[in-house]
Amino acid sequence: MTLTEYIKKRNGVPIGSSKSLRNNLYRSLGAKNFSGFWNYWNPIFGYYLGKFVFKPLKKIFPVTISLIFTFVFCGFIHDAVSMLFHEKISLSFTLWFLLMGLAVLTTKFLNHNYSEQKWIIRALANLAIIGICFLMTIYIKKYIVTIIHN
Repeated sequence: MTLTEYIKKRNGVPIGSSKSLRNNLYRSLGAKNFSGFWNYWNPIFGYYLGKFVFKPLKKIFPVTISLIFTFVFCGFIHDAVSMLFHEKISLSFTLWFLLMGLAVLTTKFLNHNYSEQKWIIRALANLAIIGICFLMTIYIKKYIVTIIHN
């Protein structure tokens, strides 16, 4: 599948459409579960992560491990960009994305499905998982810093 076909599949409109961002937000936030959120979120980046990271990893590792490595890699890319601008080492995104990858696996294992809920409830649930993972990232980083300084 080409990038153009992938984006049309994920957003329902061709790349560059004026409705692309609206559709992306509507579909990702309103996904029936957290795994679905990631299927729709940032389709361009998702396409390349799937093609060049996840699929090759699946040839070596089980799907669950490949998924975690893909999330960690994605977080590291975000951290690399952040480190370029802030000129200091940080692995905050890497940890955050690791936690979100674990949340994807956990919600899949629990068969989390809120497709019967209204869009706003689905959106709030997906945002809540992202927020919880973010708060856990902050807590874990503070805990690690405390251990290092003691």
